[in-house]
Amino acid sequence: MLGVRDGASQEEIKQAYRELAKKYHPDKYADNPLRDLAEEKMREINEAYDYLTKNKGTSENSYDSTGYNGTSNDNNNFVKNQRIREMINRNDLRSAEIELNSISNRNAEWYFLRGMLSLKKGWYSRGYNDIQTAVRMDPNNYEYRKALNELSRSNTMYTNNYNSNRSMTDNDACKICTTIWCADSCCELSTRGSCC
Repeated sequence: MLGVRDGASQEEIKQAYRELAKKYHPDKYADNPLRDLAEEKMREINEAYDYLTKNKGTSENSYDSTGYNGTSNDNNNFVKNQRIREMINRNDLRSAEIELNSISNRNAEWYFLRGMLSLKKGWYSRGYNDIQTAVRMDPNNYEYRKALNELSRSNTMYTNNYNSNRSMTDNDACKICTTIWCADSCCELSTRGSCC
């Protein structure tokens, strides 16, 4: 899917991913009928990238007894991040928070995960801000952008509904008061009879 050879290095995999992500990113197809195809292609690219980075096994980026030939911290954080995602998905929010706070590298993934955790806790403002930070730090990450777009869309719908319901309620209250006043005035006139 990424067009890399067997045994490709992590850097080659990342480079292939970046090139394909630039080519097929759905934002490039905003008002284009091919947007759905680009989104599907991007999903496949992300899955292939995840698979290749998770299952790297015994390449030049693997552990050995004396240390690490690649970036051990990245792989260690990747494993932690996967665990945190699973905890968030099962609503084990306290454990996810403890694990998240143990990570010292506050990269885009860290902010994204804290944002998702905050949203699960009902802390929408913090969650939105963290996911926004993740997108700023890694603007080519489809998952982060998709989450931010969905949050923005939900926020816009909520705000529009709130404002329209609020103005309808205010308007309805005025109508009710006017109707009561008119009815009261009519009742007073009818009970007085013909004399003033």
